[in-house]
Amino acid sequence: MASVAPPPVPPAGATTLSLSDFSNPARTRPDAKAMFEVLTTGGSDPNSIFHSVTGDGVTFMSDVPVSTLGGVDVVLGIDEAGRGSVLGPMTYSAAYWAVSKAEEMEAKGFDDSKALTPETRRKLFDKIEATEDCGYVVRVLQASEISRNMLRKTPYNLNEMSHDSAIEMIRAVQKTGVNVTKCIIDTVGIPEAYLRKLDRAFHGQGIEFIVEKKADANYKVVSAASICAKVARDTITPNWVFPEEGFVPVNGKEWNSGYPSDPKCKEWMEKNLQDKVFGYPDVIRFSWRPVRDLLDNPEMAYKVTWEDEEEDEGQASITDFLGSSSNGKRKRQRLGGSKVQKGFERAEGFFF
Repeated sequence: MASVAPPPVPPAGATTLSLSDFSNPARTRPDAKAMFEVLTTGGSDPNSIFHSVTGDGVTFMSDVPVSTLGGVDVVLGIDEAGRGSVLGPMTYSAAYWAVSKAEEMEAKGFDDSKALTPETRRKLFDKIEATEDCGYVVRVLQASEISRNMLRKTPYNLNEMSHDSAIEMIRAVQKTGVNVTKCIIDTVGIPEAYLRKLDRAFHGQGIEFIVEKKADANYKVVSAASICAKVARDTITPNWVFPEEGFVPVNGKEWNSGYPSDPKCKEWMEKNLQDKVFGYPDVIRFSWRPVRDLLDNPEMAYKVTWEDEEEDEGQASITDFLGSSSNGKRKRQRLGGSKVQKGFERAEGFFF
């Protein structure tokens, strides 16, 4: 496979990166560190890095380790973080190294990120950043992307997004000239079905796939991926910059884990449903049941009725915006689709 051309990445320490700068791997390890910093803090242009009303989130790639090039066998592990959260991104990550380096890499103390304290996890990620024989990839699925996909007319569910993100990362690594011969993934959904999907996607390419539950605890290369994914998400959420003009959160970003069972998160959601038409800012996943329940509460949000586009030119249809479920309850579609976009264009502002 041919290697990609070096990207025009600014010098290490730069904070002016935009989405286009993430289209190729970093050139050097210091550049990779600078890119990850911007990816997770927003840098000087968080609207470009964090917020995309219609597009996908960022895929970041470290520099490609020299030891993984030249056709040598490479093992790659994949894991995610933030799957069940009601706010913030889900982050998918891959870590990879040459099979000949496996013993050296596995001795570095990588472990399932869920079993580590935040401090230990960060130290291990710093070790990954400093280890030039370890490559890593992070795919960020922002809450707006998840909402848009899951609430469209034909839902694109979280399992499918997870599977496709994994396939996307594997292909991205392959395009750099890395010969991935073994790929180990912490499963999403039924392992056997996931494995069949991967075998179809990479048929004839000589990759041995292992898809298992608890792979993040049983395989060090997956542990390394889990650390990258968790550190990325845990850095993005406290650094989130709200793009909605006029929105000031009642209690800052005190949402703790961001999971709906977390009392701090529940309190944040109850206090920050500030707009009775559009609901929450885009950090929230509108497809989650706790969010839909709050938006269906007449004391919390209005029931919105918009005329159909056919009756009033360009006006968004209420059925397209809110959708409808099989039991007759309405479902709010936060983003996506031309009718929704036209409806947004007619709004004077996001918050009133």
